Amino acid sequence: MPIQELSLRLPNRPGQLSEVLRRLAQERINIAAVSVDSTRSQGHVRLVVSDPVRALELLRDARFPVEARELITIALEDRPGSLLQALDLLAKGRVNILSITLLVTRERARVLVALAVNNLSKGRRLLMDGGYLSHEAVRRITNADLLGVTPSIPLESVGMLL
Repeated sequence: MPIQELSLRLPNRPGQLSEVLRRLAQERINIAAVSVDSTRSQGHVRLVVSDPVRALELLRDARFPVEARELITIALEDRPGSLLQALDLLAKGRVNILSITLLVTRERARVLVALAVNNLSKGRRLLMDGGYLSHEAVRRITNADLLGVTPSIPLESVGMLL
C-alpha cells in the first residue's frame, strides 16, 4: 500500500494534540512525520504513521474528525531547486499540491518527499514521465518502511528540531 497521510482538524485548545498522540502511542502506532498549523480557533494536524489503517479506525472510534489520503513519494537530489523542478512539472500539468511532507532522510544525497495532490493518477503519471518516479517505487515504499530508516542526525541536534 502506498504511503498514506492522516489529516485531522481539532479545536485549538491545550491537550487536543496530546490526546491524539496518546491514543496512537497506547496502540504502539509510531509517527514518521507530523505537521501542525492553526488558526485562533482550529488546528490542522497531518500525520504519517506506521499503521494508517489501524490509526484511522482508532481515531474515528474516538470521534476525532480524521481523513486519510494517499501520497506520492519521490526521491529528489539533496540540492537547492530539486523540489521546485518537480513542483513546476506538476503545475504545468495543472495538478494542484494539497500538502508536502519532507521525510527527513538523506540517503546517498537523496531526500524523500511525499506529495498529496488533487489528481493522484495524473500527478503520478507526470512524475513518472518526468523521471521522478518509477513503477517499482510506487509499490515499494509504505508507511512502515519510513520508520525503518534512521536519519543521520546527531542526538544533540534532535532537541533543536522539535
